[in-house]
Amino acid sequence: MDHARFADRDAHGVVDVRHGPAALAAISGEGFWAVVASFEGDVTAVRFAEVARRAPTAASTSSVGWQPLDRRWRSSLDRTAYVEAVREVRERIAAGTVYQVNVCRVLSHELPAAADLDGLDAILRQGNPAPHAARIHCGDAGLDVVSASPELFLSRRGRRLVTRPIKGTAPTAWEMLPKDYAENVMIVDLMRNDISGVCEPGTVSVDELCAVEPHPGLVHLVSTVSGQLRADVGWADVFAAAYPPGSVSGAPKSSALTAIHDLEPAPRGPYCGAIGWVDADAREADLAVGIRTFWAEHDDAGRRWLRFGTGAGITWHSDPEGEWAETELKAARLIGLAAGTVTP
Repeated sequence: MDHARFADRDAHGVVDVRHGPAALAAISGEGFWAVVASFEGDVTAVRFAEVARRAPTAASTSSVGWQPLDRRWRSSLDRTAYVEAVREVRERIAAGTVYQVNVCRVLSHELPAAADLDGLDAILRQGNPAPHAARIHCGDAGLDVVSASPELFLSRRGRRLVTRPIKGTAPTAWEMLPKDYAENVMIVDLMRNDISGVCEPGTVSVDELCAVEPHPGLVHLVSTVSGQLRADVGWADVFAAAYPPGSVSGAPKSSALTAIHDLEPAPRGPYCGAIGWVDADAREADLAVGIRTFWAEHDDAGRRWLRFGTGAGITWHSDPEGEWAETELKAARLIGLAAGTVTP
């Protein structure tokens, strides 16, 4: 059954599906919409007729329909290729064309036809609770997504717009490197610039800088940037100014996107995109960065695959092997939960 489940609300009864520019226009109009935007910029919005609020802890705990995977995962970049990509980014930084690039790889595992991602969603909510967890399934829209994202891309309440970029990841706070703090500050500056294009002059501020935030199996550095939206701004304007998220692209963003296009052999899809909801009637929204995210899709041969992305931010001070290890750290718990090797 088509449905959407978020941190504090469930939605049922699909009444409309929009894609591309029509999706951005629709979520600026009326109704409650589940939104999935790929990193490459393809936006899908699904309007639901029924939306029920619930306590954040009241999500389903049934993992029926999910069988642990056999751990035969394929990576779009193997270790050698990923390390070489990091080295290439460092060369581009040395040449002065870019300052920071997020380099990612996509893991893939073939799925049985009957595998139900509702079961995986229940496992993740038990074993890896996340502030921006989401489950969106709509066959007509081609969406089958489970996210345990810890990162807020954009929150809207009235005209107040908030973004909370994550940059800096380590097993513990004491293992965070100076490079992690520098990277976070760099992306905060980028996000300030991005949302300034749609906010009232003088209203954009950094409310919190490099706060240490614990999550299952690791810690992140998280900053908070906010501003007051101009009265004439719609979601098409916001996406034009701030998409894709700066924390998963790099700085300057245009040069980082060129590097990503050159170095990553597979599209990211919902990974590093935006996943969440927009209540156009209430002028409220929560869109997460699509990290810690699984999605199912079919290939040209009709086989069904489960995808999962992982990556790391590369700066001049990056150690290539260390960055590979960071991608392993970010993936370990969630891949383990999907494979049944980590207990919820």
